[in-house]
Amino acid sequence: MENTPIQFLDTEQENALYIKRDDLIPYSFGGNKARKACLFFEEIDKGAYDCVVTYGSSHSNHCRIVSNMAAARGKKCYLIGPEEVSDTTFNSKLMQCFGAEIITVPVENVHETIEEQLHKLKKSGKKPYFIPGGGHGNLGTQAYVNCYNEIKEYEKANHIFFEYIFFASGTGTTQAGLICGQIENADNDRKIIGISIARRNPRGRNVVVDSVEEYMGNCNKEKVENNTIFIDNYIGHGYGKENEEIEDTIRAAMVKYGIPLDSTYTGKAFQGMKKYIAENNIKNKNILFIHTGGTPLFFDDLRRM
Repeated sequence: MENTPIQFLDTEQENALYIKRDDLIPYSFGGNKARKACLFFEEIDKGAYDCVVTYGSSHSNHCRIVSNMAAARGKKCYLIGPEEVSDTTFNSKLMQCFGAEIITVPVENVHETIEEQLHKLKKSGKKPYFIPGGGHGNLGTQAYVNCYNEIKEYEKANHIFFEYIFFASGTGTTQAGLICGQIENADNDRKIIGISIARRNPRGRNVVVDSVEEYMGNCNKEKVENNTIFIDNYIGHGYGKENEEIEDTIRAAMVKYGIPLDSTYTGKAFQGMKKYIAENNIKNKNILFIHTGGTPLFFDDLRRM
């Protein structure tokens, strides 16, 4: 995969704001889930698996990407999702377009349903590959260690250092990968700040810490704890829930920069970043926002705005 571009965006509260366009990864509207799925499907291709099972809601960029990559290979994809977040979105329409079988159950039954589906497929002679929701696990973490190294390459080539990196933090491996990259490169003067799109602390932060420790093995636990900044102040009404403030942020980004954000992930994170900068009186710094994708969700927001 080629490095995704980094571009100067604006002066934000006396800071230089840049954006890394992972939404421009050239597959199915891109995003962090495309970066992760590429690694999972390398394993799938090598292992001769004949179908894929994963988990996510109707808003899930992960499920869109996985079902697309499975369809491109002629493999059946089974998506288990929570009925609590099963409204029709452009992502869910794309999942249907890719021929995915969508199984919707109460959220408390998701784990059991995944196990039942895997057992059923194996019993019928299939060889299913299970991808954890959001691309969780070491492969998902590795994808954002790779991303961190891309950022380092950009900094070296352009004689710049980003003191802050912001992004939407959900299932945790995007943030975990960036933290692993930071620790491996001994970049102690940088703050990597995940803006939660749903989870509250301490659970949200603990999931990130666990992912870092799982990936790195024997690591300095104190350093991992110190480097994990997971902010849950800007969740709003919860996962996939828009509000007027987020819609204003999405509208302003599209008008001013021509860049689509969405209320589930990137719009919420971008707004949270701006608030965090103001509340912490951050000035005269180089700041990087990672656009983790979700363009189809922008059009869901556009219909409401």
